[in-house]
Amino acid sequence: MQEKIYQIVIIGGGAAGVMASLRAVLNNDEVLFFPGSTKNKKKSRDFWVKRVENMPGFHTYEKAIEHPNKSTLEWIESSDFKNRFTNMQNRGVEHIVKMPEGYFKITDSMGANYKAEFVVICTGIMDIQPNIAGSIKPIFPYANAQTVDYCLRCDGHHTIAKDTAVIGNGKGAAWVAIMLVERYQLPSMTILTNGEEPNFDEDVQVLIKLYKIKIISEEIIEILGDTKRGELQGFKTQSGQDITAQFAFISLGTMVYNQLAVTLGAAVDNRGYVISNEKGMTNIDNVYVAGDIRAGLKKQIYTAWDSAVDALDDINSKIRLEKRKKLLF
Repeated sequence: MQEKIYQIVIIGGGAAGVMASLRAVLNNDEVLFFPGSTKNKKKSRDFWVKRVENMPGFHTYEKAIEHPNKSTLEWIESSDFKNRFTNMQNRGVEHIVKMPEGYFKITDSMGANYKAEFVVICTGIMDIQPNIAGSIKPIFPYANAQTVDYCLRCDGHHTIAKDTAVIGNGKGAAWVAIMLVERYQLPSMTILTNGEEPNFDEDVQVLIKLYKIKIISEEIIEILGDTKRGELQGFKTQSGQDITAQFAFISLGTMVYNQLAVTLGAAVDNRGYVISNEKGMTNIDNVYVAGDIRAGLKKQIYTAWDSAVDALDDINSKIRLEKRKKLLF
């Protein structure tokens, strides 16, 4: 095992992890950064996002999260702070253990071990995909083209003047459909429960009726459209019914990549998001979470950034306090 003890290890190379790295080095703290392996990256929400139009200045990027993150890391590695930053490219973290001495032992995806005083987990989430004819793969060409999307706040405006469908059977899916109709006065809206029983409360059912939202509970057996271009035309159900839709939202919940936090003993809420204080520290001393994995936050780039800044500034205050104590006493 390496004897060096890093001040901070940051795990995750998305918006939160990169902002955490930037804030840490600008605070002149020492960072060991694990952006994740190629396999990890392909499981991340950030990796698949192309257009981001609800963030000022992001409109021209071809890959609106990946490319700014890359530029930020390149800047760090060419800046006056480059010696405070160790980028473990293409490596993730497999295990973290808090040692009796107070530091953390980190084992990476290549089996190497490291020590750190503070841990910041930014491993994020992934949207659950619909199963179409026994596979999640049919949705990918449309998700990659962003004619199928997941975030109402980020991408709801793409539905303007389009027949739209929402896939999901819970209250959240119903509210996505209702809000889209209210905001954009769509030509048609259909909720596809894909073989599941609708689970809508009475208030939601009143609004569904008011806005003439169709509910189709049959299984989806085919996605209609041009897979090469990612142009969505609609969905075919089990009875052979064709549902017209030029845009669709998936509202089936998320997978939260909380395994490292849970293994350490961090508390999670009923959806798996990691619970923290207002600065992002979990119930485990010196273990922080930032970005989408953290409970109680909007799942947005700007909230990921903000939570990362809060966490790293809090860590910096602890590091400075320890240095101050040594000087005074």
